[in-house]
Amino acid sequence: MLEIFDGVRDITMLSTMVRLLVAVLLGGAVGLERSYKNRPAGFRTHILVCLGATIASMTGIYLYLNMKLPTDISRLGAQVVSGLGFIGGGTIIVVNNRKIKGLTTAAGLWSCGIIGLAVGAGFYEGAIMATVLVLLAETLFSVLGNKITHNAPFKIMLEYNDKNALNHVMRYCKNKRMAISNLEATGKRDAFMSVYSVVLTVRPREKVDFEKITNHIDEIEGIIDVEIVR
Repeated sequence: MLEIFDGVRDITMLSTMVRLLVAVLLGGAVGLERSYKNRPAGFRTHILVCLGATIASMTGIYLYLNMKLPTDISRLGAQVVSGLGFIGGGTIIVVNNRKIKGLTTAAGLWSCGIIGLAVGAGFYEGAIMATVLVLLAETLFSVLGNKITHNAPFKIMLEYNDKNALNHVMRYCKNKRMAISNLEATGKRDAFMSVYSVVLTVRPREKVDFEKITNHIDEIEGIIDVEIVR
């Protein structure tokens, strides 16, 4: 541990001021990055979360050490950890094509709360190192993550009159390393024969040739029509 913080580890007026100030600085540092990227929870939100967690942690310690109450020091901190889940959940939204946004912000808020608990407990070194790592994860690691290539899911819309045709299509997808994440039956109409309609949501693991996939499925016996929607 760093000796520089030894004088402000006990619950005193000086240490209280130092801890709250450190909480503002560390929470603000994480919040600045989120505000720069126009995320739902920004500068002020992260400061408030970190401050609240800090004072909760300090209160638990104060009640036990100064007030001599038979209480669990970690009880308030545990409630903060669970309560942060509700705050973080408010930043998570589902946008077009069922894509989820806000997970990083929610995780950042949760981490910011834990950093506040560490500051309130006098664990300054851990709080500072955690803040640096959170900022690295949200900046540098974000750039690296964007460079990781991934293949976007697509939909295969089928019309067929032979129930075995769907099994052949699904087996073909499996052989081509394409995972089927959703299957939706869109309807059935009766004329001279039964015609079934299905939409498959497929997640490829490698680059795919959509024209080749369409031509292959179209040749399967029982397939009336096939269309790929990207």
